[in-house]
Parts: sequence; C-alpha cells; structure tokens
Amino acid sequence: MTYPRRARSLLVLALILWAPPVRSQDEAGDADRLVEALALGPGSVIAEIGAGDGTLSIALARTVGTDGHVFTTELGAERLKALRKKVGAARLPQVEVVDGHQARTNLPDGCCDAVLMRDVYHHFGDPVLINASLLAALKPGGRLAVLDFAPSGEEADSVAGRARDGHHGVGRQTVSRELEAAGFIGVSATSIAGRRYLVVGQKPVEKGS
Repeated sequence: MTYPRRARSLLVLALILWAPPVRSQDEAGDADRLVEALALGPGSVIAEIGAGDGTLSIALARTVGTDGHVFTTELGAERLKALRKKVGAARLPQVEVVDGHQARTNLPDGCCDAVLMRDVYHHFGDPVLINASLLAALKPGGRLAVLDFAPSGEEADSVAGRARDGHHGVGRQTVSRELEAAGFIGVSATSIAGRRYLVVGQKPVEKGS
C-alpha cells in the first residue's frame, strides 16, 4: 500500500511523537548521571527496581565494587531467568538477583544507600504501596532516583492509564508529588532530553541520629 507524500510525512511524524524513548541509546549517560545524583562510590549498597536484562545494574556494580552490593530485581520467571543469566556471565559477586513484586520491593528494611529505577515508575499500579516499600528499603538519608519519561500527549487520568498507548508515561510533577506524599524529602526534578527526566528524593534522617 502506498501513501501520498504528505500522508507519509504525517505518518512518520506521528510515529516519532508517540514512540517511547529507547533507553538503551544512553546506557553510559544514565549510569553517569545516577552515580552523580545518588553519590555512589565504592562500598555503596544499592538496588535497581525492574532491572530488565541487568545492563545498568552491572555497570553500577563496577562503581560500588566488591565492598558494595547491588540488589537487582525483576518480575516473572522468564525475565528473572534472563537477568540471572546476564548477572552470572558478568561474574560480579556483589550483584544479587531478587524476585520483585508489583506492590513491594522485596528488599530488607533499611538495606540500601540508594534505590533507582529506569522507565519503570509509570508501570506501577499502586504508587502508594510501592513508594512506602521503597522508603522502607532505604537507610535514613538514603536516596531514590526515578528515571522516566512524560507522555507525548495529555497525562492519563488514572494510574492504570499511564502504561497505555496514547498516555504512555508519567509527568515528573506527578512523580515528585507522589514521592513527597510517601515521605521523601528534598525532591528535585531535572529534565534530561526530550520527554525524559530524573526525579531524586531522600529518606529523612531520624531525629537524634
């Protein structure tokens, strides 16, 4: 089937506008900005929620070194199998694969200096529950980083609509508001490029500590 030149141009433009960002295009850039935003270094204990094939977790594991630790989580048997295969091939003993859950991190309370996720937050079906679990997994003063992207059009009216075509993504103001409601402080939001952004929040330090 062929289209007139104007129709072809409009079709290409529509595909560009509605296509979600391809995160693999900036693996090194994402790792660098997370190291800086989360103040990561040798000995840091971190977790990546929804790690995919583990590429980012492995890159950050080299930053924290063998004195640090990386929890890397995913959902579903097939994804976990692929993640374990990638982590095993990397031969980094500081990386631990964790079976994730949609409404909780499945991480020990107070285990992490930092928790991060990339292109995952907009998939959460219950931000209230998962944000409470994220806060619990952090040490006092620990940081959370959310790398995600805004919808190309209007934001979905419901949480369930954030992962659907036409509203795919979540606004950085929404993420900031939900993290603040969960108890995170010092929440900041920075644009990266196009629809992508980085939101960072901190777990409060307990009084007297």
